Amino acid sequence: MTIPGDIYILAIESSCDDTSAAVLHNDKLLSNIVATQEVHTKYGGVVPELASRAHQQNIVPVIHQAIAEANIDKKDVSAIAFTKGPGLMGSLLVGTSFAKSLSMGLNIPLIEVNHMQAHILAHFIDEENYPKPTFPFLALTISGGHTQIVKVSNYFEMEVIGQTIDDAVGEAFDKSAKILGFPYPGGPLIDKHAKLGNPKAFKFTKPKVSGLDFSFSGLKTGVLYFIHKEVKANTNFIEENKNDICASIQFTIVEILMDNLKKAVKQTGIKEIAIGGGVSANSGIRTRLKDAEKKYGWKTYIPKFEYTTDNAAMIGIVGYYKYLQEEFTDLSVTAQPRYKI
Repeated sequence: MTIPGDIYILAIESSCDDTSAAVLHNDKLLSNIVATQEVHTKYGGVVPELASRAHQQNIVPVIHQAIAEANIDKKDVSAIAFTKGPGLMGSLLVGTSFAKSLSMGLNIPLIEVNHMQAHILAHFIDEENYPKPTFPFLALTISGGHTQIVKVSNYFEMEVIGQTIDDAVGEAFDKSAKILGFPYPGGPLIDKHAKLGNPKAFKFTKPKVSGLDFSFSGLKTGVLYFIHKEVKANTNFIEENKNDICASIQFTIVEILMDNLKKAVKQTGIKEIAIGGGVSANSGIRTRLKDAEKKYGWKTYIPKFEYTTDNAAMIGIVGYYKYLQEEFTDLSVTAQPRYKI
């Protein structure tokens, strides 16, 4: 396959509550603009209807800024890549509809992208000091909506070998934070306080699940009962022990993830591990993965921070590799809130 010299991918991401647009020149990022939605904070979580309205307001200026920052003209764009799913239906429809219209208006190819596949392939954006994984590797995708171990054989051959049977790891962090009275999103606050606490101060039970699957609902319930019991005895318990509680919750969650990763490595014989998704920004997970390199002889790949949360750069890199294979989508495509790898 002959690789063309200049491919410009305009990518659009709108799966949840961030509106993002990016421009890639081949596998090199030229711009990556993200508009966040503060409106959800007071509701303690993402409100789908408000999210889709905000996407409608943000998508034009975000795309305009991405093209301007990339210093190209829209006529230079080779193809439009967009998130087809998974995600919130209303949010996905905004990005999908706009991508289809722009593709038709510019008369250039349209490329659909699986959001979770994009989290994995974000590692292949050309970045100095960030080496790319070699195939095959194991990907741990961890976010507010997903927890999966994926065996990645090549850019487009991926097999989910373990996943959550209930809550995602991001939910476990955010709901535990809510129990502690932290504002949304609470996961980063747990991470912040955990750095100052003793991870062995309090013991939480790790759910027993067969195979490589995960479960976090029991842990969330355990945290709830523990806090209720301790606060009943001491109304200042949370404030007096905030750092230790957070450190203990984070330690337990990271242990659950690492236990299954170790089993996956043993089962597959693959020692190359890449993480992706919003929770991959967590310092506890990053530290444990780096420790595993020394302890178990793994080779680990941790993404640049800007590629951990939802962003269009990762959509663009998938678009680039699909463009090389001429995997284009016709205009009958629609959003798919449940979209498996």
